[in-house]
Amino acid sequence: MGKRLCLILLILLSVSWDSYARQDDPFTSFELQIPANGRYIEYKNGSSFLYLGDTAWSLLSRLTKDEVSLYLKNRKEKGFTVIQTVILPELEAWNERLAIGVPSIVDVDSIRLHPVYLEHIDWVLEEAERLGLFIGLLPTWGDKVDKQWGKGPELFDEKNARNYGRMLGARYADVPNVIWIIGGDRGGDGKNKAIWNAMAEGIKEMDKTHLMTFHPQGEHSSSFWFHQAGWLDFNMFQSGHFQTSYKIYERLLETDRNLNPVKPVLDGEPRYEDIPIDFDEKKGRFIAYDIRKTLYQSILSGACGYTYGCNNIWQMYDAGRSPQCAARFYWYDSLDMEGCCQLHFFYTLWNQFDFRTANPLKDILIPVGRYDCDEAVAFGNAAFVICYFPGGDRWQIRLGNNWEDGRYTLQWMNPRNGKMSLEKRTEGEEIEVQLPEKGNESDWILIIKK
Repeated sequence: MGKRLCLILLILLSVSWDSYARQDDPFTSFELQIPANGRYIEYKNGSSFLYLGDTAWSLLSRLTKDEVSLYLKNRKEKGFTVIQTVILPELEAWNERLAIGVPSIVDVDSIRLHPVYLEHIDWVLEEAERLGLFIGLLPTWGDKVDKQWGKGPELFDEKNARNYGRMLGARYADVPNVIWIIGGDRGGDGKNKAIWNAMAEGIKEMDKTHLMTFHPQGEHSSSFWFHQAGWLDFNMFQSGHFQTSYKIYERLLETDRNLNPVKPVLDGEPRYEDIPIDFDEKKGRFIAYDIRKTLYQSILSGACGYTYGCNNIWQMYDAGRSPQCAARFYWYDSLDMEGCCQLHFFYTLWNQFDFRTANPLKDILIPVGRYDCDEAVAFGNAAFVICYFPGGDRWQIRLGNNWEDGRYTLQWMNPRNGKMSLEKRTEGEEIEVQLPEKGNESDWILIIKK
């Protein structure tokens, strides 16, 4: 089936935004802030905001307007709130023609963007705003600062990085749905630090409204170099495409949550769906189960959000393009992959509870008998507890003194299909539960409510 026909069919089969939109959609205001406790992101009107991102690094460079519209509508329908993309892309050189027919830069010495490309970026931001989506906007991919394995070339020094930041800050200061993301799969040490600081400070000189973070390379966090920087509003780490257990969250997420000053933190690049494990096809590929684990393990350990990624979508893989990281399906055929579609079940759960009032409670879960799965995690307060079990059989839950007086309910949720069991009433500060079923990739959510 040809690309054009595939796109037409996707458009015809997709649910229209008007029929999908909920009456209680939280996008009443695009202004975001960090609340006093420093743990989460919220709207300035005080309502909660979930950073549920999608990785679309090549959106601006590789998609036409029709394709952008198709992609954004699909992501809105799935509950995403943030789309992460890059102005100066990784996979195209500064003088290569992009999908819209012009290169990204017309004057490489001053880093002056092509006016047609700038207008295209403006249009994408407007289209996202119309749908109630934020754009997590990277001014450049990291190879334009520190080439390493990228295409390059290195374009930035401290001076032109600051001027480039000022230009972007001035242009988009009044655009409501921007979240700035400095970096791009690179570190902030050595010569990089002065350049990234200059770019971030240049933006902030002109734009004092939008939140800003930093996207580092795998198994690193923005906190390694910039936690004390005034421009860094929240931390972002990349758990990456190598690790398969909770240990990466012990190293990055739990460490960041214990830093001072307190800042929100999230996984900005976990295991991509359908990417080879450790970039080695012989080891298999990450699947929907891996997506669910990274989602629930990070959010229920206190992250302020989560970013999904698909190997075929981040690069907008299509006919005639060289597949990166062994991509094997075209991007428009990958919009409804299993793990992606299951994110909405968490979004529904998140809407039932105020996560801002709760804390990680991992230590209350103790496996009973043989233990052959990854870490279980829990999150809650004196009124509710949400537990995620990536496997196992029986678990002891030590709820503590707040739960010893009075009865409460237990309810199982299947994170693979969103189905909920009937509520069961019980009591006592310590209980033992058995997973509804066990087996490979049989993870479960337990909801405990007073």
